[in-house]
Amino acid sequence: MPDKNLICRDCGTSFVFTEGEQEFYAQRGFTNEPSRCPSCRAARKTSREGGYAGGGGGGGYERPRREMHPAVCSQCGKQTEVPFVPSGDKPVYCSECFETKRSGPSRGGDRGGDRGGDRGGRQRRW
Repeated sequence: MPDKNLICRDCGTSFVFTEGEQEFYAQRGFTNEPSRCPSCRAARKTSREGGYAGGGGGGGYERPRREMHPAVCSQCGKQTEVPFVPSGDKPVYCSECFETKRSGPSRGGDRGGDRGGDRGGRQRRW
């Protein structure tokens, strides 16, 4: 595959679609050649991502900032913030303790009692 000269649909300048780029497109299953030069592609990408903290196209949607609430970790006693209002009837964990609880040995399989387990051949997910 020889290099190809293409014309940018936005700015009208000529740019090279290299042999390596063509191979990359083919490996990914892309059937169309790029229609914008690298600088116009980069400019378009940044304009699509603008304002959204998580990146990626959101169609102009801006995610509202989460309201955080103060809490004390039920395991280590450290001051922390959580994205919900603690009600006091359930334990609240800081991010470190939550992660250790989450990835601890009690994960997966039967969770005790009559919850979880096998229900008609499929495991219940919470």
